[in-house]
Amino acid sequence: MQKRNFIDYLTITAKGLAMGAADAVPGVSGGTIAFITGIYEELISTLSGINFSLIKTLQKQGIDAFWKQLNGNFILALVGGIAISFVSFMRIAKYLIETQAILIWSFFLGLIVASILYIGRQIKKWTFKTSFALILGSLIAYFITTIPPISNNDQPFFLFLAGAIAISAMILPGISGSFILLILGAYKTLSDAVYDFNFKNILFFLGGALIGLISFSKLLKWLFKNYGDLTLAILTGFIIGSLNVIWPWKQTITVFSKEKGLKLFFNEISDLGTLSVFQKQNFDFNSYKSILEKSISPFTYSEINNGIDSQVLPSIILIFLGFTTVFLLEKTAAKKPKNGN
Repeated sequence: MQKRNFIDYLTITAKGLAMGAADAVPGVSGGTIAFITGIYEELISTLSGINFSLIKTLQKQGIDAFWKQLNGNFILALVGGIAISFVSFMRIAKYLIETQAILIWSFFLGLIVASILYIGRQIKKWTFKTSFALILGSLIAYFITTIPPISNNDQPFFLFLAGAIAISAMILPGISGSFILLILGAYKTLSDAVYDFNFKNILFFLGGALIGLISFSKLLKWLFKNYGDLTLAILTGFIIGSLNVIWPWKQTITVFSKEKGLKLFFNEISDLGTLSVFQKQNFDFNSYKSILEKSISPFTYSEINNGIDSQVLPSIILIFLGFTTVFLLEKTAAKKPKNGN
């Protein structure tokens, strides 16, 4: 194996930062970023190579051989970037989603649409099977986006299980680990744990994530090796289906009232049509949580929210910027660092 230099690892860390930022936002997949930036294959291969043979290597050949077999420098550079970005951006994302929902979702909409084109281009041959896989992936992902979130749960075993499930989603292009956490009712628990430095909850989550990551990566490696085009097609479908949750303009149908502990129709609470508008106008981001929303046009959004500006022009600009970002990331992948430590 040829060695990487400091700049190579700095680049990998930067890609990790981008992955962590994506994974912190419900609806956006860090796996998509890994794929676009050209490190997805090495990531899956490295993770699937974590097994008991590493212990034997450590015992018989020492720490240097163990670290090399682990591809340790790659893991350290990437995971370091992901962790730093995920923890810090989760706070930023929470603020942006609450105060500038349309604009942040517009940027990510552009990013996701460009990702569909990029990953779809990697399919070598389109057949009936790959087309069916694309449609199936789209339907599965769309169905996931329509599942109402359940109540928050902070039990240790639940956090362990949520970590295992969410991390499996995080390494899949098109499936958002944070959105899975939202559906499971663990996103707020985890974000609160990060904010309050609740290391007990964080460690239980990370324990489940580690088990899920190693196990699921082995399956992914096998799928890419034996069914490359089909796997890419279903992953592209996942991304298409996820567009529903990314769409910036929403109408809120039902919400959960924390004070009453009940599910309510949003029109019983406000004459506005969207919870985020209500929250922003009342400076109250904690009393209600959206359960069911539907995507609507910018014009309908303005109409149901008392003529509020639907921010179409800045949204178009941010969609374009998000779209362009993918191709900038693709260019960074053109100079792929060589495998090795």
